[in-house]
Amino acid sequence: MNVIEISTFGGPDVLRLANRPLPVAGPDQVCIQVAASGINRPDVLQRSGRYPAPAGASDIPGLEVAGTIISGDPLALAHAGLQLGDRVCALLEGGGYATHCIARVGQCLPLPQGLTDVEAASLPETVFTVWSNVFERGGLKRGETLLVQGGSSGIGVMAIQIAKALGSRVIVTAGSDDKCNACLALGADHAINYKTHDFETEALRLTEGRGVDVVLDMVAGGYISRQLNCMADEGRLVIIAVQGGVQGELNAVTVMRKRLTVTGSTLRPRSPDFKERLAQACLQHVWPLLEQGRVKPVIHSTFCALDDSSALGNGATQAHRLMESNQHIGKIVLSW
Repeated sequence: MNVIEISTFGGPDVLRLANRPLPVAGPDQVCIQVAASGINRPDVLQRSGRYPAPAGASDIPGLEVAGTIISGDPLALAHAGLQLGDRVCALLEGGGYATHCIARVGQCLPLPQGLTDVEAASLPETVFTVWSNVFERGGLKRGETLLVQGGSSGIGVMAIQIAKALGSRVIVTAGSDDKCNACLALGADHAINYKTHDFETEALRLTEGRGVDVVLDMVAGGYISRQLNCMADEGRLVIIAVQGGVQGELNAVTVMRKRLTVTGSTLRPRSPDFKERLAQACLQHVWPLLEQGRVKPVIHSTFCALDDSSALGNGATQAHRLMESNQHIGKIVLSW
């Protein structure tokens, strides 16, 4: 099979096209012929040597794919209501940058009706992350207000749409007026350009001093104390990334006075049982919204993974450069 592998830790140029033996599915697994692979921030961190693959996972990057099941555990497939030849998208522990990959049966979901492989490949990592953190861990309810830090990211655009579809108010931050306008077009009620406005002041103004109920935080660091200040009583801060640093100031009095909850999670190291349960929750709550067109994948760019002829590097190298530039709105996908 063709794969994109990390030749050594470093910049985007270390990603190279290579050949490896076809993987073999074991118990509770399937082999997928991959049509498209989603690009995510953890892939960039893994490439740079800051986010090693979990024990037992493939060293090939890639956490989500869409494609066709070509082999697998027949009993597990039957239990999941799947069969050979089904088109699915899947959440992986790694190995997604390849023409073939192994996935756990419980982490495979049927392609939502009407979506392409490229669109479906953009779903697992983002939808699973949003549902787990905004709605399960953060407990966002109809009528409450969600603040999304980084509303134009792949996770951000999905959080906006799902929260709005389920009856919540959404405020986002983004780093340019164009990104703010894109978030508003997706349904966000308000968008704050964090380079020209203070999000803490604006969030309080937009909620008439009450504050927001849930914050989806991909920044951490110095944002933590400011987020606590603009949260409503009984608010929930959910940290899912640390682009602003791993340490930040937390005022314990603010937490006690407002009865706040500060929590967070990472998806990749969670157990297969957790991911299978989460997959079923997404199938129940989010897949209907996708099939009804109330939530739509937002694809910024698609790169051909097998194109190694460009002076700019192979498709994966170009995709990683784009992600690191932070110029994209929505998802970046590799097509095989």
